[in-house]
Amino acid sequence: MALWLEIIVSVFLVIGGVFGIVGSFGLVKLRDSMQRLHAPTKATTLGVGGVLIASMIYFGAIKGTLSFHELLITLFLFLTAPITANFIAKSFMARNMKPTDLPDTTRPYGWSVYDDPPGDTEMQEDARLED
Repeated sequence: MALWLEIIVSVFLVIGGVFGIVGSFGLVKLRDSMQRLHAPTKATTLGVGGVLIASMIYFGAIKGTLSFHELLITLFLFLTAPITANFIAKSFMARNMKPTDLPDTTRPYGWSVYDDPPGDTEMQEDARLED
């Protein structure tokens, strides 16, 4: 294998390892569940993606053919990690909030989208629409 391919594979492995360590450290050190969601869904996913891309380049250079298995695994991780984090965040909100703290369900999206409380401009618009 050529030296430049080995350097590229090594760079992807090092980048993947750094992201994996940062994501794992964040998962251990952050305080609550909502903060801990960011570490595995962002940093660790990028870490695994870097290792899989390095694997795809390495085995592509060794066998001479492209392997799309690693690419499919990377795409699967990039698609499922945010969805999983969204479900975990919603269940955390539903479990740890009182029913009176949940957002107003009369809004167009219901409570599945956690809207910020209305600000002064929204309350003024609501009052103007009621008149």
